[in-house]
Formats: sequence, structure tokens, C-alpha cells
Amino acid sequence: MKNYPKVFIVILNYNGGNFIKKCLASVFKNDYPNFEMVVVDNHSTDGSLEMAKSNFSKADFIRNEENLGFATGSNIGIRFSLERMADYVCLLNNDAEIEKDFIGKLVEVMEKPTGKEKKIGIASPIIFNGENKQVWFSKGKINWLTMKATHSTKIETKDFYESEFITGCAMMVKADVFNEIGLLDEDFFLYWEDVDFSYRAKKAGFRTVVVTASWAYHFEKSESNRENKIYWLVVSGLIFFKKNTPLFLRPWLLIYLFGRKIKNHLDIIFGINKFSRIVNKAYKDFKNAKF
Repeated sequence: MKNYPKVFIVILNYNGGNFIKKCLASVFKNDYPNFEMVVVDNHSTDGSLEMAKSNFSKADFIRNEENLGFATGSNIGIRFSLERMADYVCLLNNDAEIEKDFIGKLVEVMEKPTGKEKKIGIASPIIFNGENKQVWFSKGKINWLTMKATHSTKIETKDFYESEFITGCAMMVKADVFNEIGLLDEDFFLYWEDVDFSYRAKKAGFRTVVVTASWAYHFEKSESNRENKIYWLVVSGLIFFKKNTPLFLRPWLLIYLFGRKIKNHLDIIFGINKFSRIVNKAYKDFKNAKF
């Protein structure tokens, strides 16, 4: 690349502990010559914001007065970046670490002329599990019949290839995408906002791809609070499918969801699943919130 587009790395932090320090350190080791970093803090109480400020003074820091969730918190950083003329905005989890050529490899692919093909709007690296180095994300697929979004762990033998969605763990987005479809949908407090954003981008004619030469590592801090994770996965999944399911599939999804709720009640009665009550709460809260 003769010219280096301006890239802003947006990291949302909420009680990131020591993860955020390792994340920021990996970003500042990057060899890309034209990037800035923005840390948006969702009112952390564990001292992680103060630690980050004292160790990484080159980053910009924005502190929210409450935990606004992933979509709303990230949007604050995205707006900050776009106001400063970002060409690309990269969302990066605070429990992720990146290779030194992570930015350059993604931008290189996204800057390639595509001729008559649709332009690439969102790109992901190959993401490995930080603990065991197994592939965590190499492609995303939406299963409309079972109301799931799944990760593939098989890397294709191409420089880059299409994915139905890109995970928000490490998502590089062209500014043009935000300008055309808007920011993350703030109805999503946690999870599924990345699938929704990818789906909207594809509907608008942008390509969503995985770049095999760019690598990141995810340490998945969310696994430390399984109940919270399961609750928001259920609520946000219901929001996504209510919002985006094609009309011809809606009757099937009503039947499928009814069956899931019956199973959930049976799980509670017979004590089959220790998370069945939190799933039931998610169903009720979704219904009462009337998304």
C-alpha cells in the first residue's frame, strides 16, 4: 500500500482485569504505521481503567457513567473514531490479543480493488483460543431453522473468503459501512449485535470476509460468568431472529420457539439443566420488554 488508511482500534472495557493490559500491549506492538487506539470504559470497578491509563498514555480513554452494554459502549468509540476521519474502525475485545501484522494484513485485503464484485466492508482475522491455540473462529454461519449462529473452526486455503457474519471479537469495518447502514443496534445489550451488523452490511451489498494471514487470540473472559452469558445469548438471539427472520420462515420459528419453551419447562421440572431457570428468565424478560 502506497498510502496507509487511518485505522482506529476501539476496545470496550468492563472490569477487564489483567486481560486489558495484555490486549493493549499487543496492539501497541503492531507494525502498522497509521493507527490510533480508543478505550471506552463501561464504568469498571476493578481498577482496570486506571491501570490502562497509567501504562498506555498514547491511547484515548472515554469513561461511561454506567455499564451501557457492548453495542452502546462500542458505538461511543465508533463515533469518536469517525469524527476524527477514520477510514477503518476495528472493534477488538479486551480479552483478545493480536499479532504485530494483524492490522496491515486486514487492511491490505480490504484495500484491494474488487472490480465488478461487491466491495469488502467487514473483515476478520483467524481467531484462535488463547488458552489452547485451537481455532476459535474461522467463519460464521446463521442457522435460521434452529435459531443459532455458529463458528466454524476449519480454515479455508484461500487468502480470504466469505463469511455469513464476522464476530465482534475482532472486526475491521470500513467507515463506508457505518455511513451507509448506521452503527451497532443498541437494542442488543450483549451478544448478537455483531451478527446483526454483519447481516445488515451484507443486505446493503458489502462483503464480509475472513483473512487467513491475519491472526488474533481470544481468551474468552465471559466464560467466568456462564449464567450471565447464557442469559444474554438467549435474549439477544430472540431479538435478532424477531428482527431479521425472512417472512416465509416466521411460521416455522414460532413453532420451533414454542417447542424450545416446552423443553425449558420440562428441564426445570425434572432438574435436567442447571441453567434452565436462567433461560426461562430470559424468555420472560424478552416478552416483557417487547422488543
